[in-house]
Amino acid sequence: MEKTEDVLILAIESSCDETAAAVIKNGREVLSNVISSQIALHTLYGGVVPEIASRKHIEKINQVIEEALQEAGVTLEDITAIAVTYGPGLVGALLVGVSAAKAISFAANKPLIGVHHIEGHICANYIENKQLEPPFACLVVSGGHTHLVVVKDYGEYEILGKTRDDAAGEAFDKVARAIGLGYPGGPKIDKLSKEGNPDAIAFPRAKVANAVYDFSFSGLKSAVLNYLNSCEMKGFEVNRADVAASFQKAVIDVLVEHAMEAVKEYGFTKLAIAGGVASNSGLREAFEKACAKRKIEFYHPSPIFCTDNAAMIGVAGYYEYLKGSRSGYDLNAVPNLKLGER
Repeated sequence: MEKTEDVLILAIESSCDETAAAVIKNGREVLSNVISSQIALHTLYGGVVPEIASRKHIEKINQVIEEALQEAGVTLEDITAIAVTYGPGLVGALLVGVSAAKAISFAANKPLIGVHHIEGHICANYIENKQLEPPFACLVVSGGHTHLVVVKDYGEYEILGKTRDDAAGEAFDKVARAIGLGYPGGPKIDKLSKEGNPDAIAFPRAKVANAVYDFSFSGLKSAVLNYLNSCEMKGFEVNRADVAASFQKAVIDVLVEHAMEAVKEYGFTKLAIAGGVASNSGLREAFEKACAKRKIEFYHPSPIFCTDNAAMIGVAGYYEYLKGSRSGYDLNAVPNLKLGER
């Protein structure tokens, strides 16, 4: 069937502490991408406070949606469908986006499409890499998720491995707090690592028995805390840059090793990374080297599309729309939604 007219997706994302809306044209072109971040607010508490996040989403959601439509130069009449993140995430935060999307869908009589947040992160790679098409392997690393995924087709995924405990981004936040860097931990550790020696401290690299592609970062986090406590008890001065660099290298080594093993076993020639931690400069460099060495094409989104945003939800929504996926007005927030579930 020939596609005669443009498909415009209005996308809404509110799974954590960013209130975001975007307009996406034909799955790959971003007409607008508006993000209202709450980082400054949650920094006061050293992490995201769900109740505060939900209230802030309620305050911001309408103006963010209006701004996205204005910036794209379109009206609700022009929009083909509404896409919204319905899980996983913070239940109160998700409900704000889902409720707004349902109301707009009903009022404007436009199809509603519920989108999986992780699928959004994976689809962020399509925005700037116009030539990227499935199948390929993708490593999703964010504050709440660490998934190694086979992207079989648009909207079709197989999870090879995931974290058994802390996600990579969660470990970054906890270690950053322990060494006094504050929130958000990922960017601060990335910055401080550049001043430290990544081989100064031998932190562990965990392997999960009988699950070669699964991840575990809680042991590494505990090892860092034990090291800091030991230094304090012995009166040793802690070199924070060395701790940050050594911790970051331990995380990166495990992520790269698992991804390379998967690419080799499954014979992939393309690897992508996604999620907030995918904007880490050390991680990108390590993957660029590892992929170049093995002649694998390496893809990653720009940092703005790595952290939570609505453009990636619009891209995922576009491919769900083409497949014929539609959600009813009974669409609800599913905080622990698994990838591949609908």
